[in-house]
Amino acid sequence: MNALLLLLLFLAPPEPQRPHIYGIDHVVLLATDKAKSTAFYNGQLGLPIKRADHESGLVEEYVLSTQWIGIAGLTDPARIGRLQHVALETDDVEGMRKYLLSKKLKINSYVTHNGRSAEFSVNDPEGNVIEFVQHNGVMLGHGSVDLQGEISSHLIHAGFIVHDRAAQDRFYRDLLGFKLYWHGGMKDSATDWVDMQVPDGTDWIEYMLNPPAKPDPRLAGILDHIALAVPDVRAAAAQLKDAAKEKPQIGRDGKWQLNLYDPDLTRVELMEPAPVQKPCCSEYTGKHPVLH
Repeated sequence: MNALLLLLLFLAPPEPQRPHIYGIDHVVLLATDKAKSTAFYNGQLGLPIKRADHESGLVEEYVLSTQWIGIAGLTDPARIGRLQHVALETDDVEGMRKYLLSKKLKINSYVTHNGRSAEFSVNDPEGNVIEFVQHNGVMLGHGSVDLQGEISSHLIHAGFIVHDRAAQDRFYRDLLGFKLYWHGGMKDSATDWVDMQVPDGTDWIEYMLNPPAKPDPRLAGILDHIALAVPDVRAAAAQLKDAAKEKPQIGRDGKWQLNLYDPDLTRVELMEPAPVQKPCCSEYTGKHPVLH
């Protein structure tokens, strides 16, 4: 190796490092009727309403401690899925953008600022919009169990339809540093769900594998879903009364859970953070969320 090449290597800028990813900052769902969505998220689930000024196109925000659920108007009636995007919190949004560009990933936009936060978005291999958010001096915190009427204070995971697990793994695991938390299926020998935990926290993204070629809106709403942590699922069911159409049950992952459905058929899963029995199919490999 000659001296000139050594000098060029020495002078070359260091490769960008991936900033931290702490958890889910927010999700935005598509809705056909604001009043019905408000009756569900605010009226039934008790989530406080906040003026929707984070992003253009939002018509309402429902607050969970330091996270939020947004709804935006459905503009394409032919669209089946109602999960518009998932936002992940980072400590360096500009650094994340530079890191992803260095990996040849297509970025949807420059970093935009709205006064309280800065963000940009990309698409994962399935086409899901993933946003990265950095707040001005405020980092993501765990939800408090000192609830004042709201059903939950912590959004712990979001799931969506996945056709190609290998491609998703290259994005979430290899590129973003997500770690396998748990996987399982309807049968012990099958893998229908893969939970990928953020690298610097306990929230996760859930791959919903083996979908039919053309799911109807009801099935798409079951697969594209969000999950809210509750201290006690059975107590939550009693609080909801007639709003809970199903009964609490222990899932294949060993956790108590209860499925609710918003007016646009998106599944809102209430889940206790830790298992109460051994899960099927695989052991947990990461820490469980903790409600302080």
